[in-house]
Amino acid sequence: MGIVTIESSSGAAGVSQLFQLLRDGVPRTRAELAKSTGLARSTIAARVDELMRLGLITPIAETVSTGGRPPSLFALNPSARLVLAADIGASHATLAVTDLAGAIIAEHSEPLDVRLGPVPVLTWLVENAEALLVSMGRTRRDLAAIGIGIPGPVEHSTGQPVNPPIMPGWDRFDVPGWVRQHLDVPVLVDNDVNIMALGERALAYPGVEHLMFVKIATGIGAGVISGGTLQRGAQGIAGDIGHVRVARGAGVPCHCGNTGCLEALASGPAIARTLRAQGVDAETGNDVIDLVKRGNIDAIQAVRQAGRDIGEVLTACVSLINPSVIAIGGSMARVGEHLIAGVREVVYTRSIPLATEHLAIVQSAAAQNAAVLGASMLAIEHALSPDSLTALVTA
Repeated sequence: MGIVTIESSSGAAGVSQLFQLLRDGVPRTRAELAKSTGLARSTIAARVDELMRLGLITPIAETVSTGGRPPSLFALNPSARLVLAADIGASHATLAVTDLAGAIIAEHSEPLDVRLGPVPVLTWLVENAEALLVSMGRTRRDLAAIGIGIPGPVEHSTGQPVNPPIMPGWDRFDVPGWVRQHLDVPVLVDNDVNIMALGERALAYPGVEHLMFVKIATGIGAGVISGGTLQRGAQGIAGDIGHVRVARGAGVPCHCGNTGCLEALASGPAIARTLRAQGVDAETGNDVIDLVKRGNIDAIQAVRQAGRDIGEVLTACVSLINPSVIAIGGSMARVGEHLIAGVREVVYTRSIPLATEHLAIVQSAAAQNAAVLGASMLAIEHALSPDSLTALVTA
């Protein structure tokens, strides 16, 4: 490791900066920390002691000694604080309590209609969060931050939903402010597909700098990570590929008011509608999944075609963003390889060879946990950021 210059930082800021080196969980000795930072050992010792006092790092083992007292190893203490992660979907909600490494400690999920409005849904969140903490023998004082994903566009600077099409009553509602009034910790809110991208990367691709997560369910959307950073766009709708026009969709109406949108052709409800037109009994995306699992040829062909339609849009994304991983998730990903085969068929055929030479198009590894893992990452990044740590040390 090269020297990380932090000599100019002192006091709380210096302690915070040292902690950023230890966040990766790799154990280090005081001597190794002094070598990588260029700081005096006495300075390192004082900052390590402060981080130990706060419980943020812990001695984990003794290294092999070459003579004299063996040096202690220090690393992040994941159990120092907890974060709450919430995945609020169109018709379900999941809460999870995780440690500072993102490991899920407790979880609760149940059907919940987002159309009930912000106050009933967020009341459910607060009440069940407190119940989870009580079941663990913990309290809200143990929470460092809360991350929430919702199924609509979010203004990143405020955490407020902006014109969410399937969330009546949520437009410009102060979600972070309302939740913080009840749980009194920092609250971070983002679009559900964005946090899925964060969760997928954290679990399966921590070293990947360019990744797309494509959610295929009632709607279709993508979370885009480029250069290691989540891309939200000017109005928080980066990755809204569900409303890109597809050639095969001429004349097919979409709920957004346009025609030919990808979502109107390849979402779960759209595939079910296609099958009904063929005389197959399929009312929902779940019905489609059941039919595919039972080997229904019409359903398999409809899903494969939906994959091709999605691949048509992703081909443009590959040229524009040049990801190295495209992870396919959402409820419709449960149809397995049939959907992904259709995506690969088009993307690998139509993209330039250089763009696909090392491109992996895969089923989500995080699966149904992608959103809560991503919401946890959102909260952890805030709670352990240099500014947050500086404020904690100062306090």
